[in-house]
Amino acid sequence: MTYRITTISSPVGPLKLVANETGLTAVLWENDPPGRVPLGELTDDGDHPVLLHARRELKEYFAGRRRSFTVPLAPAGTHFQKTVWAALLTIPYGETRSYGELARQVGNPKAARAVGAANAKNPLSIITPCHRAIGSNGTLTGFAGGLAAKRFLLTLEATACGLESLPIFAESN
Repeated sequence: MTYRITTISSPVGPLKLVANETGLTAVLWENDPPGRVPLGELTDDGDHPVLLHARRELKEYFAGRRRSFTVPLAPAGTHFQKTVWAALLTIPYGETRSYGELARQVGNPKAARAVGAANAKNPLSIITPCHRAIGSNGTLTGFAGGLAAKRFLLTLEATACGLESLPIFAESN
């Protein structure tokens, strides 16, 4: 399968948007580890309708004018990963959930680590808000874009919601 790509500038660095004919398949970071999101052949196409849609919505998000996304999504993953990613989509803008809470939500309360692993494979960073998943003690934990980007996204959302502080305590080591 051929995927269409374009790169956009953002406050958290360049983001590579990837789409197929049915929807957005990935939002990748500048330093994303190779193979974190397996893809086929990539072709530059900044005029692809899905990529234009995603670009517009991400620009609105970073400007504080968008709290949810309508771009069609087409992530590839296992059934469990897709279940976790669907749970991430239920976390309201400006809020966080622990991996344990997400594990309970997907019906497997002992699977917090597996939820974390699925979260790490989320191909749609920002749009499927894996940055809203935190440690059970409120710490910021791993994020494909780095903890500074995770903190930036949570701060952006908290500020847009009029919150004075983030719903987190510290970064994990």
